[in-house]
Amino acid sequence: MSREQQAVARARKAFQTGRSKCLEHRIRQLKNLQRLFTERHNDISEGIKKDLNKSEVVVQLYEILGLEEEISLAIRKLKEWAAPRPVAKNLLTLSDMVYIKPEPLGVVLIIGAWNYPWAVTLQPLIGAIAAGNAAVIKPSEVSAHTAKVMEELLPLYIDKELYPVVTGGVPETQELLRQRFDHIFYTGNSAVGKFIMAAAAKHLTPVTLELGGKSPCYIDKTCDISIACRRVAWGKYTNCGQTCIAPDYILCEPAIQDTVIDELKRAIKEFYTDNPKTCSDYGRIINQHHFRRIMAFMQDSTVAVGGDNDEDDCYIAPTVLRDVKPESKVMQEEIFGPVLPILPVSGLEDAIQFINNREKPLALYIFSPNQKAIQKMNDETSSGGLLANDCLVHFSVSSLPFGGVGNSGMGCYHGKFTFDQLSHLRGCLIKKLNMEGMNDMRYPPHTPKKLGWARFFILKNLNLGWIGRMLMLAVIAVVAAVVIQKYLR
Repeated sequence: MSREQQAVARARKAFQTGRSKCLEHRIRQLKNLQRLFTERHNDISEGIKKDLNKSEVVVQLYEILGLEEEISLAIRKLKEWAAPRPVAKNLLTLSDMVYIKPEPLGVVLIIGAWNYPWAVTLQPLIGAIAAGNAAVIKPSEVSAHTAKVMEELLPLYIDKELYPVVTGGVPETQELLRQRFDHIFYTGNSAVGKFIMAAAAKHLTPVTLELGGKSPCYIDKTCDISIACRRVAWGKYTNCGQTCIAPDYILCEPAIQDTVIDELKRAIKEFYTDNPKTCSDYGRIINQHHFRRIMAFMQDSTVAVGGDNDEDDCYIAPTVLRDVKPESKVMQEEIFGPVLPILPVSGLEDAIQFINNREKPLALYIFSPNQKAIQKMNDETSSGGLLANDCLVHFSVSSLPFGGVGNSGMGCYHGKFTFDQLSHLRGCLIKKLNMEGMNDMRYPPHTPKKLGWARFFILKNLNLGWIGRMLMLAVIAVVAAVVIQKYLR
């Protein structure tokens, strides 16, 4: 039996003991994760520094802080999320208990990504633990130092049988995907997403795919271009552009393109100094393979800002491309790097048409002071999320579902959405063995009169308060005892 098979088998055996279903156990595991971030933040930061050249402050801000908030929310709300959820009744079920019971799915596979290796791997794990599942954690092998730290630290803080860490590359991932899971949660690109979905289909395993795509950013000529470009520059060049919801390209009218370029250049200098290569807040491309991939995008476009690079250091300066054509290399796939193309369009209508002619993006950004323009973009496009007059920050709002649509993914998570995504919402109806007269309308022989009564009880929609429901229950009891027996037999 392979190492991957053993990990899955141990996780399933541990789940079958039932201990992960206990709310106290779930909360204890979540608190242990909190303790990990407090006690071992230096180890976490050192690993990410080696992988992506992020400073400790950047790691705390973009990786750990969101996880701590997510854990606090789950601990605070877990009893509420896990409790039976009453639902509306019809007249036939007025005296019954009708509710939704969240229950664990079983063993979940979480395949993380390398760009925010702790945040995007542990956030689904928080939901998996809160929902009472076991989870096999597969960190990305691309962020190798972080994967090693995760493999060493997680078993010291949380149940190592219920939540094993499996490291390795493509062969190990493929072996995991041959096993049967109750849910697979993957963060990455659409090409691998298709492979994972195909593997999951063999076991009819449901999947959550958090993918990416080319997230557009439309800048309206009437907006404050200086503020817009400051926010776009932050959203684009954070983590060296290696963010799934980074603005992938800008759409704007030709008349403001030079102004946009000047303001982006000003913001880049403000954030990262005249020499971003020596700035502690500016990261690096994850490896030379991705360095060469990103550099190839610029071959047929005009560099307006930046362009400096160093392959040995995996460094690419914050870069802006001007007058980019739709058929350019940089527009053929998600950039996932610090290169920002500007494509001239004639206005909002043209921008909407351009967006709709392409795959649905994970995020869509519009900068405009005009609420009608924002509403039009919202009404006439489709994307995983839409954000007006800012970038990225919707990811931090736990009350918003985060996920893609179409080619940018399926399923959503964050906060209660993660809990629900990794739970089976079991529909329950508890009836008593009395009032059998009410059931005569459903038993053969079927008659038009029985159909009439069935239509009344099933289709009649009464919005009653507590007193009204009690009165209606009494009326139904009388009807069941007298009227139905008289007219339906």
